[in-house]
Order: sequence, then structure tokens, then C-alpha cells
Amino acid sequence: MRLLLDTHIAYWLAVERPALSGKELATLTEADNEILVSAVAIWELRLKWNSFHVSGTRKGPGDPTPVLGALKRMGLDILPLDAETAATPLIVPLAHKDPFDELLLVQAQRTGARLLTRDRALLEHPLAYQSL
Repeated sequence: MRLLLDTHIAYWLAVERPALSGKELATLTEADNEILVSAVAIWELRLKWNSFHVSGTRKGPGDPTPVLGALKRMGLDILPLDAETAATPLIVPLAHKDPFDELLLVQAQRTGARLLTRDRALLEHPLAYQSL
């Protein structure tokens, strides 16, 4: 199966592996599965890392630079965001308006992948995949 990682899954795989369930780890390491990471996920991490709450704490979980480095060292393919993908409508629209979720799902749609996620707002989408 071809799997595109949602941002939180990519982050956990790169730097916080204990956050992944046993089934998620099994899915990610199964030889028959092709694992993809989107530049969109790295961009989302960067935007959140560089944004701060009123309290002064960062909104994002971690600096995207070491995350990207770890994912590349694992040999994972990083999908770029190209103009065609940016212009492609999502066949099954989302109920919410998160642009990162929509772009990740469009990339999954265009590449024949499923989006591996734990995001409850996405789990009902036909392109979402959960392996808890």
C-alpha cells in the first residue's frame, strides 16, 4: 500500500517514535508499504514552529529542519508541492477548512496513496487510513 504521512505521523516517526502505536510502527515498516512524506507536512511544521502562543510557547512540536533530515536519512521520498497539485480539487471535499489537510489529501489522491493519520477530523474521509 502507498501511504502518505500526515504531519503528526511524520514528526513522530522522525523524532518521537514512542508516540506511534505498535500497529502504526508495523504499518510503517512493512516491506510492501511505500511511505511518502509531503513537503506540505514540512511546511506545516515550519509555520507552527515559527508561531507562538500568547504565553510565548511555540505552537509547533519541533523544528522542521532535523525532522526533514531524519526522514531523509530513513530514505523516505519527499513529495514536492507543484502547481498542478495546488490547482487540483479534492474529489471528496473536507468538512473543515484546514488547507494543510486538504493539500495532503490532494497529494494522496494524485499519487494513489492513503493518508496515514490519527486526526479525528480526517478519519471519515475515504483517502484517510488509520492503523491503530
